[in-house]
Amino acid sequence: MTHPEAGLATHSVAQRVIDATAASDAVRAAVAHAAALGIRINVAVVDSGGNLAAFLRMPGAFLHSIDIAIDKAFTAASFGLPTSQWHAALQQHSEAVREGIVRRPRFVGFGGGLPLNEAGQRIGGIGVSGGSEAQDEACAQAGLAVIGLSS
Repeated sequence: MTHPEAGLATHSVAQRVIDATAASDAVRAAVAHAAALGIRINVAVVDSGGNLAAFLRMPGAFLHSIDIAIDKAFTAASFGLPTSQWHAALQQHSEAVREGIVRRPRFVGFGGGLPLNEAGQRIGGIGVSGGSEAQDEACAQAGLAVIGLSS
């Protein structure tokens, strides 16, 4: 495709991503919510390409939850579906899909990951791990709320 103004060939498209300030604000808000709940979490924000944009680990949060939080954010960003909705979503698919997708590296199919959407475009995902699924999702919601987004 030729760019109409410069006469240059282009083979790319614009991709919106969460900015550093919003990513940082979201992880701090999730941690503040976790502190109010009396739990210790790890929280990650990834951009729309699945690249880590921000991360916070509360002292004493489970070490395995580091990767789980990042993978929840990655799963939410890559599919645009809250991770808590995967169980129900998979019921509509074949057994092969139900068994296969959950074996994919970095896939997380339980609560705590939310996509970040702005003006109808996915700009990233947030993932929280360390509490119950409901607590993790509440912390992720707090992260979205502080930057003016909702799931």
